[in-house]
Amino acid sequence: QLQLVESGGGSVQAGGSLRLSCASSSFLSCVAWFRQSPGKEREGGARIYRPTGHTSYIDSVKGRFTISRDNKEKTVDLQMDSLKPEDTAMYYCATSTSGACSDDRWLRPDDFDRWGQGTQVSVSS
Repeated sequence: QLQLVESGGGSVQAGGSLRLSCASSSFLSCVAWFRQSPGKEREGGARIYRPTGHTSYIDSVKGRFTISRDNKEKTVDLQMDSLKPEDTAMYYCATSTSGACSDDRWLRPDDFDRWGQGTQVSVSS
């Protein structure tokens, strides 16, 4: 049974940094990070296709967040810099057995079927 476990969340002031990590029990070709704020829908934030290292980001985090992989450790990290209060959310890593992570569907959480439990990020102004 595939397991995804996030770590690294916490509380920081605006402008600060956090590094999230997603550890998987199996090697995954594609992993995405999503986030969900109270009262809002879950949204995709970043995605990495491991074989090539190709990455994708939503506009609101582009230039501030960096997704990377460590193939030996089977982890995918999300480095978050210049954090803003609007980045406050529960962050989840996820993958899809249907291949959705590898194409344009990566922004649609309903197309993902393997999720971690989430890690909370809180950014104060």
